[in-house]
Amino acid sequence: MHILALIGQSLLESLAMFWATLWALVLGFALSGAVQAFVPRERMQEALGADDVQSLGRATFFGMISSSCSYAASALAKSLFQGGANFTAAMVFMFASTNLVLELGIVLWVLMGWHFALSEFVGGGVMIVLFALLARWMFPRRLVEAARARLQAGQAESGHGESGEHKKTAWTKRLGSIAGWADAASYALADITMLYKEMIIGFLVAGFLATVVPDAVWSSIFLTGHGFWTLLENVLVGPLIAIISFVCSVGNVPLAAALWSGGISFGGVASFIFADLITLPLILIYRKFYGTHLTVRLVAVLWLVMSATGLIVEYLFAGLGLIPAHQTGPIVGASFEWNYTTFLNIAFLIVFAVLFWMSRNQKRLGGGIGYATDPVCGMQVEMDKAPATLTVNGQTYYFCSDACRDHFDADKAGASS
Repeated sequence: MHILALIGQSLLESLAMFWATLWALVLGFALSGAVQAFVPRERMQEALGADDVQSLGRATFFGMISSSCSYAASALAKSLFQGGANFTAAMVFMFASTNLVLELGIVLWVLMGWHFALSEFVGGGVMIVLFALLARWMFPRRLVEAARARLQAGQAESGHGESGEHKKTAWTKRLGSIAGWADAASYALADITMLYKEMIIGFLVAGFLATVVPDAVWSSIFLTGHGFWTLLENVLVGPLIAIISFVCSVGNVPLAAALWSGGISFGGVASFIFADLITLPLILIYRKFYGTHLTVRLVAVLWLVMSATGLIVEYLFAGLGLIPAHQTGPIVGASFEWNYTTFLNIAFLIVFAVLFWMSRNQKRLGGGIGYATDPVCGMQVEMDKAPATLTVNGQTYYFCSDACRDHFDADKAGASS
């Protein structure tokens, strides 16, 4: 009975965290969908042709207005690099896509406080600068160009490239059209479809960690009372936990809240959230994209700059007196109240219902022209810019990444055998 009580308590904590962030999730995904539908990105690839300040600034901006899914971001970064974008700029784009997007900041603010949301954006800028500085030394031209040649050879074999057939209406006109908003709703629902499993896992694991794991376990993982060495250990362990957790993007936030409750340092939280790009499945994807040698260097650089950024954020916010006190026990109160959160959730559930209806009726509302839905993850992709395609029995399928295409191909092969 004691075990059942603990399980029930952890589920209640998970539900309470979800309820506390529900309106923020809907708002974030709605804004992300609108930006993806209306902000023109046709010249993105040409804009990322170098590793100078301007190109990296554009890479950061384009990343911030893209999908927050780590897998989609890695696939799009690969496509940009394959088409001629600078490798460093493509990686900066990938980082900004997952760590500097608006929905992540909103959920961080609601669940953990504005200090953490601010640290994410400040630390993101620091990490991009550190990454750009190290990239010049760690990514030799021969390795980078060999990886590009490998990707372009695969593209030539598949016969897939930029068709240029999809001519979009000017974004200013789309902004005032119901079809444009239907596409925005479809982007929002597609992002939710891609990430809902990650978020469910994140909330469930966070609820378990916050209520079931005893303090002694946290004390054995995170050093305390050793000054600099405590901070260094925390910012190094944070990414390691991210690697083995398999949870990325917004799903990392409830886990970060649980780690903070367990005693990890402020900088350790930052390095953990940044590390959603080096989860084990993504490392395997990088290896497939860029080869073993370049992937080893990429992961090493990312881990180093994530940890270094965590240290910098720790000392910067400590110096400004912006590190909040640790909170032990449940992350949020597991009780229902008629407060501003409840009213906001009701309002945004209505918004979600409208988004869902518009997405389901996208074509009837005049939208969906030039778009396809990834049959594996549900992401909405532009057909002439899809990172991967597959033709089966005369029908062409469009995918957000090679991983989704391979998964679909394997399922088809298994079904026919």
